Amino acid sequence: MATMADVARSAGVSVATVSHVLNGTRPVLPHTRQAVLDAVDLLGYTPNTLARSLVTSRTRSIGLAVSAISNPYFTEILQGVEAGALEHGYSLLIADPHDDPEHERKVVQLLHERRVDGMIVAPSSNPRELVAYLGRHGVPAVFLDRLVDAPADGTPAYDQVCAESAEPTARLVTHLAELGHRRIALVAGRPGLSTTRERIAGYRHGLAASGLPHDERLQVHGDSEAAGAERATAALLSLAAPPTALVTANNAMTIGALRALRERGLSVPEDMALCCFDDFAWADLFSPRLTAVAQPSREIGAQAVRVLLERLASPDRPTRTLRLPCTFVHRTSCGCPEGPVPPEHPEQPGKFEKYEKPEKFGKFEKGTDS
Repeated sequence: MATMADVARSAGVSVATVSHVLNGTRPVLPHTRQAVLDAVDLLGYTPNTLARSLVTSRTRSIGLAVSAISNPYFTEILQGVEAGALEHGYSLLIADPHDDPEHERKVVQLLHERRVDGMIVAPSSNPRELVAYLGRHGVPAVFLDRLVDAPADGTPAYDQVCAESAEPTARLVTHLAELGHRRIALVAGRPGLSTTRERIAGYRHGLAASGLPHDERLQVHGDSEAAGAERATAALLSLAAPPTALVTANNAMTIGALRALRERGLSVPEDMALCCFDDFAWADLFSPRLTAVAQPSREIGAQAVRVLLERLASPDRPTRTLRLPCTFVHRTSCGCPEGPVPPEHPEQPGKFEKYEKPEKFGKFEKGTDS
């Protein structure tokens, strides 16, 4: 079996240089790096990760705790995390917390016992035990998609990576209002999640910006799942004055809302206009095609890996929250015809593909590293 010393002799470099190339611990000249990689291929060298972990106390593995992995949104996040980890020579251990705070703490403990170097976690609606465990054991971690409230001093205890939620939701509401709708309902996610709070805030801001009152009866919770959204939408349709337009706050709830509308024999957009948060692969295969906010899911996953590796390299650096912009994908479920947005649209005449964030949108600051 080839050794690192054999690779060094074949490439005409030192063992230390081979180590730097394979571990990414120091920049190496491109031609030197290629010589090492060629020698690795030629000799069939396989690094002894177990021996290396005993020496360095690092396993070059990352734990990922994400619920609802079957959801296309989280599947794409997983792909981004996996690609980012692989690019930097890390393996991935995956666990599903099932959005249950107690199970969440257990699976994080399990990952920690597997000696992962750090963790990427999409926290539940009540992550108190999770945060306490990570803090007690000093586990490097990045929170993904859902944010955890900062302590009294306003500085998050952990790095966080997510998409913008409030501004894009407000934009869905204002678009529907521009089309003439006055009773616009929101099917929101599970209470306690940061994404739910932010999308509710965006919904309310969109109503206010459009000169529409907020009616508590038109804001319901679908608990971030299809069945819950189906029940919530049915309740909205049973109102004496039901909404004429819906905003659904994630892709699973969009499916539930569509089922409820179908059960009532209602058509989209003729009987009910619909805009949704989360785009997914088959959203343009529905009839009508779904107008949606698309989150940069793969980029969220890749950025979470980058932020975690930076934390591992510099444990004392200040924590930060990285928010990524969304894309507004205009189709026909909102009631607009096929093609570009009508010319009278005040923000993007003739085109409605990219949701461009303003520098400020009410109280919501432009998303940056903070």
